[in-house]
Amino acid sequence: MNKNISIFSNRAHISTNSSARFFYLIDAIARNNEPTATQLDSLESSYRSTGDFLSECPEFSDLLQHIHPQGSRQLGTIIRPMNNSRDGFDIDLVARLDRRAMLKYGGENGPSLLLKNLGDALSRYADKHQLGIKRWERCITLEYAGGMCADIAPIIDDPMLATRFGDTHGRIPDRKLKLYDSTNPRGYAKFFDEIAAISPRYIAMEALTKTFDSVRAEIMPLSEPQEVFNRLLSRLVQIMKLHRNLAFSSEGIDQNLIPSSTFITSLAAMCYAKNAINEHFSPLDLMLDIVEDMPTAFQRNVYPDGTEEWVLENPSAPNDNLASGMNTPTKQAAFIWWHERLVSDLRGLLEAIEGRYGMNVLLERIRDAFGERAVTAIQRIESDKFSGLKDVGKISIITAASAPISVQARPHTFFGSK
Repeated sequence: MNKNISIFSNRAHISTNSSARFFYLIDAIARNNEPTATQLDSLESSYRSTGDFLSECPEFSDLLQHIHPQGSRQLGTIIRPMNNSRDGFDIDLVARLDRRAMLKYGGENGPSLLLKNLGDALSRYADKHQLGIKRWERCITLEYAGGMCADIAPIIDDPMLATRFGDTHGRIPDRKLKLYDSTNPRGYAKFFDEIAAISPRYIAMEALTKTFDSVRAEIMPLSEPQEVFNRLLSRLVQIMKLHRNLAFSSEGIDQNLIPSSTFITSLAAMCYAKNAINEHFSPLDLMLDIVEDMPTAFQRNVYPDGTEEWVLENPSAPNDNLASGMNTPTKQAAFIWWHERLVSDLRGLLEAIEGRYGMNVLLERIRDAFGERAVTAIQRIESDKFSGLKDVGKISIITAASAPISVQARPHTFFGSK
């Protein structure tokens, strides 16, 4: 297949200047939607207090080892919740129990008893601190003051030393199914960190770094180039989740069809592992390859009636299909629809930057892709940088006409063929 990175009829490459501006744009948007150091301290203080309380509850005696975060907090991909009416962040926590807990909570009624005991204990904690509480099939949610929510899932240690990451393997109860499923959040975090640590290979790295430094100087305050490069995978996941949240918050869209964060994160990680080992001309080029490859990163089993089963094996937990929540025709169609919209919106942003369409057009496309908060973040950077200048419109952090350093890119189909 003939592939070309550019959608423009008169270009076969994207300048490193535009690449840097595009990447710093999404970096700024992501940073504006993650918790501050103070908010992270508050999250940690809250769940440590909860853990201290549970450790003294008679339901668990000496079985509770500790409470620790899992999911986006552990991976560095946490973002603001989909519900914009709340200021707080959501966090997933594990109440980790010693393997001896299976003696008490084994058998057919064991999963339900474990969740009941956890719910009863947390209810006393919620009453003591005037918190909201909700019970689910696999976890208990605490609603803290300030809008923070914590989903607390009990996991019983069940090491599988013959498998990769097996030392942290465990079992999570499912009240509805009356069984324990394989899980390994700490092993998954190790898997993600190993992939994120892969150092991509970029053409003309020296020129890229100089360009990023130059753009950063114009768009202060922004991250150091190496920090941007090192956080590429986490930033990409954050941007995907922000885009997904906005897409499924639109009127008439069924939010029950939203692709799970675990599915999106896993696809991004696996596509990063596949593409980062190949030479790219910039972080943008690598990012677009990752996005483009996502629909091909999982197995599709097609049945005679035309339905599909999607399979994405958890690298840290045997027999755990990370795509299991996607296996209805409507959810699969919703993922495909969202992915196509993501490609289209990223294409539109890059068009506005590379074509220097002006700040009004750029902000409108940012709003369509990532929402009003993202627009506010960019406007605030503009205001901080150029307050007092007479003609701010001509000195745009994204569309400024700096001299580009162009490097031929490896072609792909993200923007179609010429």
